Amino acid sequence: MKTNSKTTFAMLVIPVALVISICTYIFIFGNGSHFIGNNNQNLPKPGDFFGTIFKGGVIVPILLTLLLTLITFSFERLLTIGKASGKGNVTFFVKKIKALLSENKISEAKGLCLEQRGSVANVVVASLEKYEQMEADKEMSKEQKLVVIQKEVEESTALELPSLEQNLVILATISSVATLMGLLGTVIGMIKAFSAMSQAGAPDSTALATGISEALINTALGIGTAALAIILYNVFTTKIDKLTHSIDEAGYSIVQSYSANHK
Repeated sequence: MKTNSKTTFAMLVIPVALVISICTYIFIFGNGSHFIGNNNQNLPKPGDFFGTIFKGGVIVPILLTLLLTLITFSFERLLTIGKASGKGNVTFFVKKIKALLSENKISEAKGLCLEQRGSVANVVVASLEKYEQMEADKEMSKEQKLVVIQKEVEESTALELPSLEQNLVILATISSVATLMGLLGTVIGMIKAFSAMSQAGAPDSTALATGISEALINTALGIGTAALAIILYNVFTTKIDKLTHSIDEAGYSIVQSYSANHK
C-alpha cells in the first residue's frame, strides 16, 4: 500500500506541474500589464522580469514543469531521507549500538532502536531479533548462525534501500532533459532571430528582439534547472551513502558481537 501511494504520487506530480506551468505562463507571465501597450505581442516593459520570461516562447512551460517537478521531488526526498535517519544523530546512534553490543546488552540495544527509529534502526532491530533466535537455537553450528545473521542484515538492508533511492532517477533525468530543452528553446529562438534579419529591407526589430530573448531565456532556465538538479541529486546521494555506511557498520558489529560472545 505504501509503495502504491508513492507510485501514484510520482505519476501525478508531472501532469499537475504541467498544468500549473501552462497556467502560470499564460495568465501570469503573459498578462498584458507586463508589456508595452498592455499587449503581450509587444516587447516587455523595460526591466519587467515576467514579461521577459514570457518571451521565452512555448518551451518555457516545459522548463517550468521540469523546475516544479524538481522542487516537488526534492522536498519529498528530503522528508523521506530525514525520516529514514531517525530521531537522533545516526553516527552517535551506531556508536551507542556498538557499545551495547560489546557488552552483549541486546535488549538495551533493541530499546535504543525503538527510540531512534528510521532505516538504520529498522535493520539493526531486525538483525538483533535474528541474533536472539540464534542464541536460542541449539542445533545449528556457530558458523551457520553467523551466516543466518549476516543474511538477515543483508535482507533487511535490501528492504530499506529502495525507499531511500526512489525517485532519485527523476532528478538525474531532469538534469539532462532540462539542458536539452533549454538548448532546443535556444535553437528555436535563434531561428526566429535570423529569420527576422533575413527579411528584405530593414529587419523587423521586434521579431529580432523576440527571437534573441527566446533564445537567452530558454538557455538560462534550462541551465539553471539542470544545475539545481545536479546539486540536489548529489546532496541526496551523499545522505543515502552515509545511511548505507551506517547500516553496514551496525550490521558488521552485530555479526562480530555474536562471533565474540558465543563459542
